Amino acid sequence: MTEASIDPSHYDFARYVDIKRWSSYWHQIHETLSLRPKSVLEVGVGTGLYKSALEALHCPVTSVDINPDLAPDHVGSVTAMPFEDASFSVVVAFQVLEHMPYGDFRRSIAEMRRVAAEHVVISLPDARKVWRAVVDFGKGERRWLMVKPRWRPREHRVTGDHQWEINKQGYPVERIVADLQSCGLVVVRNFEIPQNPYHRVFVCRKTAVV
Repeated sequence: MTEASIDPSHYDFARYVDIKRWSSYWHQIHETLSLRPKSVLEVGVGTGLYKSALEALHCPVTSVDINPDLAPDHVGSVTAMPFEDASFSVVVAFQVLEHMPYGDFRRSIAEMRRVAAEHVVISLPDARKVWRAVVDFGKGERRWLMVKPRWRPREHRVTGDHQWEINKQGYPVERIVADLQSCGLVVVRNFEIPQNPYHRVFVCRKTAVV
């Protein structure tokens, strides 16, 4: 098993957080709070913005990351986390699991499910190209995502930190959903973030049995 250790400079605010990624943070926080968690485990520290925002809103967050240089609360792998079963109401991993080979995806999800008492929320990169349309009716905006036609999915080439991406060859959304379900999760919501459709969110509820 190979798990990526991301250099802290990768999360430099000026380079890493543009307005689209900022929108992703809003959805991450919104989806978490909508579950009314008593406690949250964040897998992957990233910029630290998610944890800071939730704690400012009086929602306790514990972080775990394989890289001690990112100063997580706990150092450990997502495939073998140092927590007891059902330790946290919600376990989240945002733009993390694609940094590992897909062969470790189900192992990671199964471990997140084990540690979660109620829900697991993840986001992953979605390579599908879309056109975005926004109409302001005065009392609110309506947004549409229209898929750009393509003969076949693109082949994924590992040129950076991502080992795979949704909607590249071999990684359709249906495969991700099936693997989540096989690990004992029910996918409650599955959507592309309207302002940043490169990020797809899966909100999952833990089932009683696997």
